[in-house]
Amino acid sequence: MKMVLSQRQREELNKAVADYLSSNGYLTALEGLKKDADMPGEVERKYGGLLEKKWTSVIRLQKKVLELESKLSEAEKEYIEGAPTRTKRSPSEWVPRPPEKFCLSGHRGPVTKVIFHPIFNVAVSASEDATIKVWDFESGEYERSLRGHTDSVQDIAFDSSGKLLVSCSADLSIKLWDFQQTYQCIKTMHGHDHNVSGVTFMPNGDFVVSSSRDKTIKMWEVATGYCVKTFTGHREWVRMVRVSPDGSYIASCSNDHTVRVWVAASRECKVELRDHDHVVECVAWAPDSAHAAINDAAGTDNKRATEGPFLVSGSRDKTIKVWDVGIGVCLFTLIGHDNWVRGVLFHPGGKFLVSVSDDKTMRIWDVRNRRCCKTIEAHTHFCTSIDFHKSQPFVITGSVDQSVKIWECR
Repeated sequence: MKMVLSQRQREELNKAVADYLSSNGYLTALEGLKKDADMPGEVERKYGGLLEKKWTSVIRLQKKVLELESKLSEAEKEYIEGAPTRTKRSPSEWVPRPPEKFCLSGHRGPVTKVIFHPIFNVAVSASEDATIKVWDFESGEYERSLRGHTDSVQDIAFDSSGKLLVSCSADLSIKLWDFQQTYQCIKTMHGHDHNVSGVTFMPNGDFVVSSSRDKTIKMWEVATGYCVKTFTGHREWVRMVRVSPDGSYIASCSNDHTVRVWVAASRECKVELRDHDHVVECVAWAPDSAHAAINDAAGTDNKRATEGPFLVSGSRDKTIKVWDVGIGVCLFTLIGHDNWVRGVLFHPGGKFLVSVSDDKTMRIWDVRNRRCCKTIEAHTHFCTSIDFHKSQPFVITGSVDQSVKIWECR
């Protein structure tokens, strides 16, 4: 490797070498150097011992640099892992940590919904710009847009195989998309009289359930596109609808401040949950993994531990409530957000809840201790939606700031 020295540096090095040669009595070499380097007269005193000084200080500095580098990599490792204990924690306890892994931009309106694909490494976002966008969450690359709705897309969901995507919109329609090959809309379903705000698949994938500003919930047959059931009872706009993991219940939340749980098979309302003081924006079912933590939080001893099923809801009253649907009561309330709660769901490991709010934060709640254990300044504007990957350590958020963010859990 050739070092490039300036003219002056070269002269100084030559003089330092000359001093070294003369002080060690290497006179033949000194004469040769003087002749080759065209160096007249005596070497100034300031070059006395300079070569040895530089030589020893370089070795000392090199050692220092190595020490600092190893300290830095230790610190980086510790920072990335969030704490020196990460390796001792199991993935069921990993939570999203800032900063985000990717900030994905491309939407031209607020992002209304974000979800992960159940199998592929892609995430999908819906927006008020009437498009649905597909992103690779491992590389942060934009993949494609699904176009067909003529107004704000309000909600999206995959069937369990990930081969079909369903979307609903303020244009009053529900669309089914082929997510395997063509990425085209294969069916459009009409029947709601107002903005369709929520949509989801039944676990077997044969039916889709939707909720609307027309105060109803409808069930649609995927094969034919026909509406086979209408659930009525809410007195206002139905914001969101979610099916229990076993498919037997449908939970809905509404501007009428209530959460309702319906028996999917019969259309009857099993229970009406009233405890929120404002519009209920979102609901999510608790996975089995969360039952122990919920029972601990509710203070039930094991002899009378309730069976559930359990449901969580988030509201414009800024609170998150966890409900026991079996007995129809609110078990506990989580308080901490400074604005409307817009999205809430359980960590797949069951020990935590994650929520997003118009206060622009994402919060992680320790269920067992009923407290917020982490607040992340997630977006520059209201956060509208959140999803947790079922098997990989990723969380996705969407916002009115038109961005989609991918967060890594550690």
